Amino acid sequence: MKRIISLLAVVATTAFAQPYPHKPIRIAVAFPPGGPVDIIARLLGPKLTDALGQPVVVENKVGASGNIATTDVARSAPDGYTLLTHSSAYAVNPTLYSNAGYDPGKDLLPVAIVASQANIILVNAAFPANTLDELRQKMLAGKLAFGSPGSGTTPHLTAQNLFHVRWKADVTHIPFKGAGPMIPAMLSGEPPIGCMAGSAPMANIKSGRLRALAVSSAKRLAQLPEVPTLAELGYTGMEDYTWVGVFAPAGTPAEVVQKLNEAIVRIAHDPEIKKRLDALAFEVTAAPLRETSDYVKSEVAKWARVVRDVGAKVD
Repeated sequence: MKRIISLLAVVATTAFAQPYPHKPIRIAVAFPPGGPVDIIARLLGPKLTDALGQPVVVENKVGASGNIATTDVARSAPDGYTLLTHSSAYAVNPTLYSNAGYDPGKDLLPVAIVASQANIILVNAAFPANTLDELRQKMLAGKLAFGSPGSGTTPHLTAQNLFHVRWKADVTHIPFKGAGPMIPAMLSGEPPIGCMAGSAPMANIKSGRLRALAVSSAKRLAQLPEVPTLAELGYTGMEDYTWVGVFAPAGTPAEVVQKLNEAIVRIAHDPEIKKRLDALAFEVTAAPLRETSDYVKSEVAKWARVVRDVGAKVD
C-alpha cells in the first residue's frame, strides 16, 4: 500500500510540475466574427500555437457587449489555459452597466494590449452627406438613427459624445452584437449612419460602399489620408481608440502570464503580422506586463469619466 501511495504521489507531482503549456489553450472572443477583436484573435491563434507548442482554440462567446465572455473567463481555472480577447469595452462596461459581472481590477489580469485603431464616423454611400458638417445638418433637421458595434464599445461612446453632447442631436442609437453584424446592416442602409473601429469597414470604405467622414485618431490614417480627424474639424478632446487585449483569470501564475505576454509581444511585432495589421488600420501596441497593466488601469479610469460625462447607459 505504501508503495502505491508513493507511486501516486510521484505521478501527481510530475503532472503538476509539467511546464506550461502541456495541453490545448482556449481563447474566448468577446465579440462575433468580422470585428477587430475576432480579427486579432484569429491572427494570434496559429502564431501562439507555433510559439507555445500546443493547440490554441479560438471560440466566439458573444453577448452583453463582451460581459458574457468576460465573466466566463474570470470564473475559469487560473492556470493559463482559458484566456479572453476583448476590446476597450472591457474598460467601459464596469461603469456603463449596473452589474457588468466582473471587476477589471480584481477578476482578470491584463496579458497584452495587442493593437489599437481609431474609430470612424461613416455613412452608407447613398446617404446625402459627404462631409461631417453635412451629417450634422441632416441630424439636426430630422430624426435619424446611428449604429455601433454595441453599447459600451468605444465607437458607441465616440458617436454619443459627438452626436448627443457636441451636436445636441435627437438621434437614436442602435447597438449591434459586434462590428461583423453591423456591416451588412449599414450596407443596406439600416441604419445609414454608424461609428466603428477601422478594420471592419475598411474594405467597404475602399470599395465606395461606405463613406468615411472623420476619424478619432490624433492624426489621419495612412489607409484613409483624405479623411480628416475630429480634431481637424474642431472637435478637440476626442482622440478615442478601440484596442484589443488579451486577459487571464486573476490568480494565474506570474510566470505563465509572463510567458504569454512575451510570446504575444514577439508575435505582434513580427514584420509579417505588423504588415497585416497596418493594412487593417491597426497600430501595434503590445508591450511588457507593467506597461500593459498601467495602461489598462488608465483606460478604466478614462472611460469611467467619459461614460459619466456623456450620460451613456445600456440601451
